[in-house]
Amino acid sequence: MRAQSFSLPVLALAMGSLAGCIGTPIATEKTARDQVARVGTELRPHAAKPVLPTLRLDSPPAEFIRYAVLNHPAVEAAYHDWRAAVLDITRARSLPDPQLTFEADITDTLMTFMPGVMFDLTAPRKRAALGREAAATSDVAYRAYAATVFRTAAEVRKAWIELAYAQEARGLYMDSVRILEQALALSGADYATGRTMGSLEAQVRLKNQIAEHHTHHLVLTDRLVAAWARFKATLGIAPGDPNPAWPNAKLEATALPDDDELWRRLLARNADLAKMRAMVAMAVAAVETARTSRTPDFSLGAMADLRANPLMVRPTATLTLPVWRDKIAATIGAAEARHAAAVARVSAEQLTLAAELAQTLFMVRDADRMITYIDDTALPNLSRLAASVEAGYQSGSGSAAMITDAQHMPVLMRLERLKALQERENAVVDLLLLTADAAPSDVPLLADAATPPR
Repeated sequence: MRAQSFSLPVLALAMGSLAGCIGTPIATEKTARDQVARVGTELRPHAAKPVLPTLRLDSPPAEFIRYAVLNHPAVEAAYHDWRAAVLDITRARSLPDPQLTFEADITDTLMTFMPGVMFDLTAPRKRAALGREAAATSDVAYRAYAATVFRTAAEVRKAWIELAYAQEARGLYMDSVRILEQALALSGADYATGRTMGSLEAQVRLKNQIAEHHTHHLVLTDRLVAAWARFKATLGIAPGDPNPAWPNAKLEATALPDDDELWRRLLARNADLAKMRAMVAMAVAAVETARTSRTPDFSLGAMADLRANPLMVRPTATLTLPVWRDKIAATIGAAEARHAAAVARVSAEQLTLAAELAQTLFMVRDADRMITYIDDTALPNLSRLAASVEAGYQSGSGSAAMITDAQHMPVLMRLERLKALQERENAVVDLLLLTADAAPSDVPLLADAATPPR
């Protein structure tokens, strides 16, 4: 009985001490935890949404992007995935949980009663490799988070472009309708007075054009409603929530660096390429982990017979025997094959990105050529034509309808220019997404997004 009364407190004390054990974090784990905590203080301080920027009619695009990054649930989800991957490093590099064991011999009565504890002891080298593999996996999750931030910013930019286009195009169609209505009134007056050879055919043509432009205006009104809904969604605002301040969006040509600089930025900062490189690092760590499969694991434990007097302690030990060489070789070979596949995917992604860059640059240059033609040739020529028609009308050799026709053509040309500018800016956003420049550098959470967390 004295042995039993002594052993029970000792066992309770030992298990209480084990319950408070803390492992030793590896260097990459510390760095990853610091970074995820630093981002969390801005993205979700105290597990709640941060104070969001106040949006106004004159707020610049960067302010709306900042709002979207802090508010959008897709960014939050990617952050929590990254955070979970960082926390998994601790689990991977930790020792297995100790086990309570129990053994008893029972005949007519309880002969022995032997509680104990068992420890599975993985080799330090193997646990370190598992920790590094988990850290590399967290780096992949970090890259996925950064890519989500960039895509969110790009979606805000494209929604801004659509909003600006719909607003400006609707205004241009209304200008066109007003000019055509003036032309119709002047054509009718000339026909009634016999001043020129105005005909009913010309009036019918003008009425058809007016009706057509009214239809375009109504279509753009519906398109503007859809653009507002899209813009609201890109900000992470639910349909039933109050609308934000709709910006006075304007379309302006974005300046771009030269081709060589774009390619350099793409190789250094592209989010998808960075994720694939992180997957290569993860595969390297997996190969290192696979090679530790040659190392045996062992366990140690002890049981105490609380019925014995004097106290009897039974130590136990086990050791794994990694004797199946084909299994070990297959494990290592599979990890090496995954590494080779990850390296090949990086090369394949570079080829794909090179093609995407060339195609997107073509779209930008094609739009630039159209805009240059309209600005430098078409609109100046139409201005000279309008001046010539007006001079002819004053001399009695033309009609007022011809003047309004000359005024109408520049409006149609400005519509063409607006469409070309919209296509250019959408292509520019694709370029900015390729080079990880879709969000301004001062947007929260993005200053460190182009650099690895470790």
